[in-house]
Amino acid sequence: MRRNPHAAFATVTATALLLGGFATATAQAAPAGARSLYAPSALVLTVARGEDPLTATVERAVTLTCAPTAEGTHPTPAAACKELAAVQGKFSELTAGPSNRTCTRQWDPVVVSAHGAWQGRQVRFSTTYGNACEMAGSTNGNAVFAF
Repeated sequence: MRRNPHAAFATVTATALLLGGFATATAQAAPAGARSLYAPSALVLTVARGEDPLTATVERAVTLTCAPTAEGTHPTPAAACKELAAVQGKFSELTAGPSNRTCTRQWDPVVVSAHGAWQGRQVRFSTTYGNACEMAGSTNGNAVFAF
């Protein structure tokens, strides 16, 4: 029996192309990106001096990630995440409490802000206080802006 080298080469090439086509089809059927089990909750929190959140000078800033675990540069990420979860990420509810603190009427504006994502929803929050004492009184000592 005589072997044809061209037929053997053609068979090997066809097999490689066929198997390569299956590999390509399998790769294309895979999802475009890895999906997390958790909705993203990653925030940047800032405290700044000035009246306007867009032009105020940032004095302090931290990161806070709440899913899957509480972490970031925030000094107490677990407490901050717990407080945010209690108000479903509504920062206005954290900063709207009645203040029992006595403050001067000095005008030295402070802006607190939060930008990022909370449970998959985009967050853009900022509010301006007349001074740091007013800010501390309005946040009622919560952990979110205590950094």
